[in-house]
Amino acid sequence: MALNFNHFAAEANTFLKEYSKEMNLATDAEKAGRILSSILHALREVISVEESIQLIAQFPMFLKAVYVNGWTTHKRDKVKSMTEFIDLVRKYDGVTSIHDFESDEVAENYIDTTFILLRKYISLGELEDIRSELPKDLKSMVYHNILF
Repeated sequence: MALNFNHFAAEANTFLKEYSKEMNLATDAEKAGRILSSILHALREVISVEESIQLIAQFPMFLKAVYVNGWTTHKRDKVKSMTEFIDLVRKYDGVTSIHDFESDEVAENYIDTTFILLRKYISLGELEDIRSELPKDLKSMVYHNILF
């Protein structure tokens, strides 16, 4: 099987353009990429390794690469609320988080929008599996505006 890296790059750029537009970031693909990456990295800390593997099996190659970038096995953070999840997202965003996630409201909107856009790659069954692993206060982030 030959890898077509140009195809992966084109698909990633198309997604990032759409993602930037939906996040109201105009053409700031760099910021959109940081936001996407930090949300996916926070998610992988909250769900099990097994569920992460099932999730990325449904992703196109460019999203798999974003999800697994820098992934190590270690004790996962206990996240029980949306505020704690947003804090974890900011931790993964690093020093730019003050600009990328200027308020909890903006951060929660970015998280909701991210799940809405990822829905085209993730089956409803997988979303339900992810949702079942989330703490009670985070369950809404998976189904918020996604089902219909």
